[in-house]
Amino acid sequence: MRPLLLRRWWRIKPQSPPGDEGKDGIIILMNRGFTIFEVAVAIGLIVIMAGTVLYFINPVTQLRKSRDVRREADIRVIINAISTRMADNRGVFSCSAGVVPASSTRIAIGAGNYDLAPCLVSTYLSSMPYDPSHASANFNSTTSYNTAYAIFRSATTGRITVHAIYPEISEYIWAIR
Repeated sequence: MRPLLLRRWWRIKPQSPPGDEGKDGIIILMNRGFTIFEVAVAIGLIVIMAGTVLYFINPVTQLRKSRDVRREADIRVIINAISTRMADNRGVFSCSAGVVPASSTRIAIGAGNYDLAPCLVSTYLSSMPYDPSHASANFNSTTSYNTAYAIFRSATTGRITVHAIYPEISEYIWAIR
């Protein structure tokens, strides 16, 4: 049984002198094109190579790393704004939310959180940075936000730490001033 061809070309090859093709001519089948098997092998090789490339690139891990890099940048922005506010107030951080808590507390609006946005937004920040992938993280205004980042002040050194609550790749993401 002949393999299924994607295209076929026919031509007549003369056996006798030119001009006599019709009498003694033999019809010869010239197969130009690819069989289904060849096409399947080529597609299979392409799939294997693409799978190998995706395995080494690993886009899911790359996206997680990029979100962690954004978290690091956001935390640096927050801690730099806090440092600038302290510099403007001669080394003292004062905020309408009160003193920075001694235990890790979420930077957000609401009970049990530390409401940092009114102290920084508009003077030191244009908007409050928030976690790029946490479902509840957002910033609508200084009266409606949840950064999914946390803040605390060390009782022994007095240094302020801002850290990510939900890092994806890194175990810890924080900045200290």
